[in-house]
Amino acid sequence: MRADSESIGAELERALVRELLGEWRRLNASYFRNALRAPVLALTESRHFLGRWSHDERTLELSRPFVLSHPWGRVVEVLKHEMAHQYVHEILRELGETAHGSAFRGVCDRLGIDHAASGVPPRSPTSDGDDEERMVARIAKLLALAESPNQHEAEAAMAAAQRLMLKYNLEQRAVAQRYGFRHLGKPSGRVGEAERLLAGLLGKYFFVEVIWVPVYRPLEAKRGSVLEICGTDPNLAMAEYVHAYLSHSSEELWRAHKRAARVSSNRDRRTYLAGVMAGFAEKLARQSTEQRSEGLVWISDGDLSDFYRKRHPHIRNVRYGGQRRTEAFSHGREAGKKLVLRKPIAGATGSRGRLLGPGRGS
Repeated sequence: MRADSESIGAELERALVRELLGEWRRLNASYFRNALRAPVLALTESRHFLGRWSHDERTLELSRPFVLSHPWGRVVEVLKHEMAHQYVHEILRELGETAHGSAFRGVCDRLGIDHAASGVPPRSPTSDGDDEERMVARIAKLLALAESPNQHEAEAAMAAAQRLMLKYNLEQRAVAQRYGFRHLGKPSGRVGEAERLLAGLLGKYFFVEVIWVPVYRPLEAKRGSVLEICGTDPNLAMAEYVHAYLSHSSEELWRAHKRAARVSSNRDRRTYLAGVMAGFAEKLARQSTEQRSEGLVWISDGDLSDFYRKRHPHIRNVRYGGQRRTEAFSHGREAGKKLVLRKPIAGATGSRGRLLGPGRGS
């Protein structure tokens, strides 16, 4: 079924426009301090542009085919881009310069908005792309060694990969970096403890900032959340791989546990998965302690924090209650302590997961 105006129907269309207007208001408050006046917001059938701001008509247009066929995060990026154009025209009164002139770029730089209109975070240029390629290739080789059936050898390879990442990031602190972001996993209406623990260990041990952001699914008229990570390209690639690998492996461990324990229901699945993430986090904590004993100490990246705060000016921290620490949690925790990062599993990590495969993939 085509995702266009003929297929979603009038009711879903109205719900989508309401959601877009609500997103515009949220962005106006967060980024522009409510300085903007609400425009006429319209969906068009155009496939020649993703979004367009018309100053004369005070209309902000978004391509309906684009909105319906791409993740909500991309839609929001395009909406922010067009709102930056609106700000330049109506607040700064810069009507004479080119569309992407200095005033527009200045607004985008100050607010952390992408200059491009693609909705895709640009690849982050660094001082030496070859260094990045070599570092990622070395990590891929170490993860290949982690395929060893010898548990000690596999553990050593995984620890070496993490140590290599730490050393690389410490070396790069003296070099100006550019940062990007990615959304991981599928949008969900419910974020469980396992997902929160996984997000936490990515933020603590893999050199990225993490945050759960709201998303909208226009074909279902449902809201949800998705995990966003911010960081440099190599760290984003590694964190995305780890997220996909642990998500897949924890489910495999649960199925193996069900067979071994002759469990027929999935009643304890979420509790077991939370245990796996808790156990793996404990393993990473032990490795981190060993690295500190070698003098490898990571201090938060201030520039990354600035980028993260620009993208999310108003961050709200929420406390959650965890799963009951049942026998299922304990079994999952023990399994997580033995889990070893290995090469990407075919079909488990998505197209970007192959970045850490042999030869780095395409």
